[in-house]
Amino acid sequence: MQFTRDLLSIGSRTKHLLHCVLFVTILVLFQYFSSTLKVPEASLAEIDPWIQYGILGACILYALRFVTFLSLPQVVFNLIGLTFYNCFPDKVTLKGSPLLAPFICIRIVTRGDFPDLVKHNVNRNMNKCIDAGLENFLIEVVSDKSIGLESHRRIRELVVPKDYQTSSGALFKARALQYCLEEKVNILSDNDWIVHLDEETLLTENSVRGILNFVMDGKHHIGQGLITYANEEVVNWITTLADSFRVSDDMGKLRYQFYMFHKPLFSFKGSFVVTQVAAERTVSFDNGRDGSIAEDCFFAMKAYSMGYSFNFIEGDMWEKSPFTLIDFIQQRKRWLQGILLVVHSKQIPLKYKWLLVCSCYSWVTLPLSLSNVLLAAKFPIPCPVAMDFVVVFIGSVNVYMFIFGVLKSFNLYRFGLVKFSLCLLGAVAVMPFSLIIENIAVIWGYFGNKHKFYVVNKSAGTPVTV
Repeated sequence: MQFTRDLLSIGSRTKHLLHCVLFVTILVLFQYFSSTLKVPEASLAEIDPWIQYGILGACILYALRFVTFLSLPQVVFNLIGLTFYNCFPDKVTLKGSPLLAPFICIRIVTRGDFPDLVKHNVNRNMNKCIDAGLENFLIEVVSDKSIGLESHRRIRELVVPKDYQTSSGALFKARALQYCLEEKVNILSDNDWIVHLDEETLLTENSVRGILNFVMDGKHHIGQGLITYANEEVVNWITTLADSFRVSDDMGKLRYQFYMFHKPLFSFKGSFVVTQVAAERTVSFDNGRDGSIAEDCFFAMKAYSMGYSFNFIEGDMWEKSPFTLIDFIQQRKRWLQGILLVVHSKQIPLKYKWLLVCSCYSWVTLPLSLSNVLLAAKFPIPCPVAMDFVVVFIGSVNVYMFIFGVLKSFNLYRFGLVKFSLCLLGAVAVMPFSLIIENIAVIWGYFGNKHKFYVVNKSAGTPVTV
């Protein structure tokens, strides 16, 4: 118990330094063991792949090895983001009085299938805003069905008419978001701000302070922050541990692209988004069917192409991972399909999305990249030392992403040292399951109907015992 208290008393910078030491240690160990386990250089020198496997076979083997390099840009961004910026910052401090902050609308979009969940979270989020000192705000719930929210001066419920259509035929969440921007519906001024949440997203005092600092600074039009998934009750340990990778992704490439370039080079996610009203109305969500599956990604890339600037917002919000494996697969499938539609859209020039293209197709070709693990042993081919080094580097960074996600998401004080250590081991153990699930989602998503919008159930679930 005393050891746990000593760990908790470690300062922010020390925690970050220890994380960096662990990160480098894992990278070095991977390089060391890969060099000792691979086929000896003398044996590889005797292999002429063009003769042994034929021209076609050799081309396929080398092509599969090069496919791995598609993920190199985002791996480098994750490495820089996780090391150059403090990953364990102290409590967010307000840089000005909340009384001087512009008006903030917290907008929640839902289909209305889980009214009790929405009511509960609206109440929690409103209280959290008040506790954090936020004064000038409104919570707006936009739904396809009536939720029946109680009348309150800080709450507004909007029901999207069934006959409402956008000019481009936008569907699903994009259609609801565009409805809010219509002249006769919108009540916000151009200088106001919108905080976009999913129906299950919960604010924290840190995230509210981070939002206040962002909007009072006013230098950037669009902001994005961190989402964590291991708060309060963990419903499904497998999906929650698998989502630890997403936490690392937020703290890595997402932070780096926004802090350094102020651009969504690899896009961004749809919850914990803060936009200035004028910018959102100009960019709009009226982007047709192709912009309706991953409406967040399409919006970000379109805003980027129009010259709007982005920044990372301090603090974190809470969400739940999908409760079932089928929901987890369906969620990933929809993301992949939506991003593919953005990548292939002619509305966004390639110069703004080429890094997104690399990221997306590294995901699409994941089954091919993983095949190298088996093929390298069965059909060894001579490769430059630098090439082998980069391939191992990519793999080791991705492995550490799962570990760091647990370090960032799971609270040592809450779980205790033993359970916390088991969570770290669980993150490693769940990697094979996560890869299998991701592969299923990729194959299903690539060959399936790309204009369906699957909604994950986040209202209730039976805890999974692992």
